[in-house]
Amino acid sequence: MQRILAFFLLILLFACDTDTSDRNPYLQEIGFRFDINTNLPLYSDLTNEGSAIYIGNSQAGTRGIFVIKTLSAFAGYRAFEASCPNHTPSNCSTMTLDTSRNSVTCECDEYNYSLFTGQLLTKLDDDQRFYNMLEYRVSAGNGVISVTN
Repeated sequence: MQRILAFFLLILLFACDTDTSDRNPYLQEIGFRFDINTNLPLYSDLTNEGSAIYIGNSQAGTRGIFVIKTLSAFAGYRAFEASCPNHTPSNCSTMTLDTSRNSVTCECDEYNYSLFTGQLLTKLDDDQRFYNMLEYRVSAGNGVISVTN
């Protein structure tokens, strides 16, 4: 019986994963909370599905955040860091929003990302390691969207 217990404990020990290779080395994951009142004219675009906005507030993310209203079936909203995930924060790393395509572009290397998924849309020619956009937690209710990390 002790051997069986020791065997299961050994399996449990090796099943734990401490690999942090998926962490983005370019972006810090800072803690913050930013509330968005969709009743205000500044944020009223977020009442329409498929609409996205950039919030350049210094208290929201590293270089601001992008928020998009998705289909209600998918929790309603998604929020992403506005700094390019494949560069250290700099003058060119704050991405620009293209509302016609619901995508953002990094000015450093013209990388293009989807705001619906956060994935890199630009096809890379080499075997370079790349990171998708850093997504933040979003909760919504009573006309207020809370973005937290």
